[in-house]
Amino acid sequence: MTATATAPRLAERPPGFLARLNPLAKVAAVVPAWIGLLVTRDAVVPLVLLLAAVVLLLVGARLSPRALVLLLLGLPAGVLLTAIGFGLWAEPGRSADATVLVAVGSYEFTVGALVVGLTTALRIAAILALALVGGLTTSGPDLARALTAQLRIPYRFAYTAVAAYRFVPLFASELAAIHRAMRVRGVAPGRGPVAAVRRASAMVVPLLASSIRHADRVALTMESRAFGAHPRRTERIPPQWRARDTVFVVALWALTAAVLVLR
Repeated sequence: MTATATAPRLAERPPGFLARLNPLAKVAAVVPAWIGLLVTRDAVVPLVLLLAAVVLLLVGARLSPRALVLLLLGLPAGVLLTAIGFGLWAEPGRSADATVLVAVGSYEFTVGALVVGLTTALRIAAILALALVGGLTTSGPDLARALTAQLRIPYRFAYTAVAAYRFVPLFASELAAIHRAMRVRGVAPGRGPVAAVRRASAMVVPLLASSIRHADRVALTMESRAFGAHPRRTERIPPQWRARDTVFVVALWALTAAVLVLR
């Protein structure tokens, strides 16, 4: 027996602590921060909340290399581009600092306009990053189970929404298969916008037929398993609200309150 065969298998790295929290806790924890970001007008609050969300994702979530690159490089680049874009639309007369950074003809891009754009960009980025705290660490079935267990939402609506959400990747794969089949058969060849419109219109009927077939299969499967036959549904592992969920929610609420009060 070789050493490779006898060597113990490395245990998989466990998911971060965010994945072990109740899905509703991750939603409830960021709601006050979202509200605060909608009403604030300075750059300190969104910057602090953005950094807090990024730290939470880095520490508490098991991110893929692609997600890490998007978080650490794509997010700052998006903030910079968004800041410049919103700064170009800012009214020069309302800017506090009239120091000119760039002048093109009669147009002057001032420091105040850049600050206004940066504040708006940070608010958008903070809202997105806070949404990713729950979005990257929660699956659809887990959220549906939490909604039915804690909020008493009828399971028919929760699990139907999950089933509808799973149609999206299926439609993407079906669309790619239809596109490859059309290329093999030479349907709507050519380049340019006219050919692209012709190809897109030719995909409508096959994609619609495929979606109807898939919907029928899903409906038959759900009916065969007596989905919706009873007012309540039992779960093999019912989600529970634990002390760590309360600690997480209270900690983020306290951080949000401190940032809003001490800014």
